[in-house]
Amino acid sequence: MAGDLPYKRVLLKLSGEALMGEVGFGIDHQTVARIAEEIAAVRALDIDVAVVIGGGNIFRGLKVAAAGGDRVAGDHMGMLATVMNCLAMQSQLERRGVAARVLSAIGMPQICETFSQRTAINHMQSGRVLLFAAGTGNPFFTTDSGAALRAAEMSCDVLLKGTQVDGVYSADPNRDPDAVRFDRLSHTRALELDLKVMDTAAIALARDNGIPIIVFSIHEEGGLLDVVRGKGRFTIVADEPAA
Repeated sequence: MAGDLPYKRVLLKLSGEALMGEVGFGIDHQTVARIAEEIAAVRALDIDVAVVIGGGNIFRGLKVAAAGGDRVAGDHMGMLATVMNCLAMQSQLERRGVAARVLSAIGMPQICETFSQRTAINHMQSGRVLLFAAGTGNPFFTTDSGAALRAAEMSCDVLLKGTQVDGVYSADPNRDPDAVRFDRLSHTRALELDLKVMDTAAIALARDNGIPIIVFSIHEEGGLLDVVRGKGRFTIVADEPAA
């Protein structure tokens, strides 16, 4: 069925906050279950799916640095938070009969597999959803950069950024009623306008590898399924027409 759809292989980037639901901190398992249902529905279309989840619902390394602490240690703690989130998502996917694997950029073999491109591709070719944890494995890089890197390594057709709003705006629409919404813009324009779609390294990496970024609301029920079908409400960031 994927042959009739615009994308055959996608990477979904979620913030850690997307997993909080209404609880304010940590993991809301009802929210994780809802997102897992959507991922399962996409996988049922025979679309290859990879997922990167941030760790901000549990820990933010930048807060450590802002408080005068060690940035490297803080980033490492944030990486561990992403592993927790991926394990929670793996559990919900497997409850739905969807085979999934957590692959961490930092070795922790008692908990999950260590990432390598070859291992990841083998899992994907076997029909498993991939959950990439621990970002790039390096401090000073965000999980946005990790998502763009993995999307390039896995030859993904598109990077889907599930956010709090339904696209890219000139400013935060929740704070600025005059914020302008974009239906489409280029990677280069997004960088020039400093629109905070993703961090600059992630946008540049996606641009250099010809990977479009689609920004949509992860809180819109059925939104992920609509996006992979080329429907729904979203903003596409691409220098060339997307598939």
